[in-house]
Amino acid sequence: MNSILKVNSILKQFGKLNAVNYLSFNIYPGEIFALLGPNGAGKTTIVRMLMDIIKPDKGKIEFYLDGIKNSQIPLSSKFGYLPEERGLYQEIPIIKTLRYMGVIRGMNKIQAQKSSEEWLERLELLDRKNEKLSTLSNGNQQKVQFISSILHNPLFAVLDEPFVGFDPINQETFLMIIKELRNKGTTILLSAHQMHLVERIADRILLLNNGKKIAYGTIDEIKKEYSVSEKIIIYIEGKPELSFLQNDDAVEKVEFTNENEIKIYLKQNKSLSGLLNKAASNYEITSVKTEHISLHDIFIDNVAKDKGDNDEH
Repeated sequence: MNSILKVNSILKQFGKLNAVNYLSFNIYPGEIFALLGPNGAGKTTIVRMLMDIIKPDKGKIEFYLDGIKNSQIPLSSKFGYLPEERGLYQEIPIIKTLRYMGVIRGMNKIQAQKSSEEWLERLELLDRKNEKLSTLSNGNQQKVQFISSILHNPLFAVLDEPFVGFDPINQETFLMIIKELRNKGTTILLSAHQMHLVERIADRILLLNNGKKIAYGTIDEIKKEYSVSEKIIIYIEGKPELSFLQNDDAVEKVEFTNENEIKIYLKQNKSLSGLLNKAASNYEITSVKTEHISLHDIFIDNVAKDKGDNDEH
């Protein structure tokens, strides 16, 4: 499949800091691609380079839309951008702002008005369309900012922290909307911190730390490459002796989280039954549960390992 975006070995430095360190990745048409990483990982710098707000010091960023190669994003109907920081006019009526945003992205006034009202109705804000943006709550302001980025049905949309300020109900609404946009043909670059939400909708992810690639691919591919297959949580009575677990060939690591809970991370292709038999011989077990390794687990572990590697140098 041909890429809609090719990022080839981009470098961005701020003084002596490599904010983005010779990073390469591709995004394919019709997918949700997620950028993940802790604060300072380089996500915002990458987004700003993609949006041509700042330039890479080295490397290339190339978009391929309708078979046409673009070295940078043109201001056109093909792109949508939801920035992390809200930037809409606070003291202008909401509908006027949205109509203006639609027009500068290639819609006529009638199209922009119609699309704006449809989205406001869907997000339960139509009755407030003539109010100033400043009168809305933070969550509702985020809804309006989101509408402004996608009301023109872009081919490629960059959504930077789209779930910020939302309660769980609105998070579910926006998960559904983002999936719908993808299904209607919009390619989405998603930057977010909510791992459990990203895991539910991303087709592929790029995990970053210190401007470098830590993991890259589909969630299934990343989980297969990860050394751990499952997490077992054992609840026991009494204070445990952990050495037999820590020395077991099937165990990647053990965490004793409180007085009666032990988390055991099982290596790939290792037997769970044998480990549980050993545990039962050593502990008074009150209950056991197993969990699949989550994107959050992989994220935390990989960032910790990367930090450890850097500390050694």
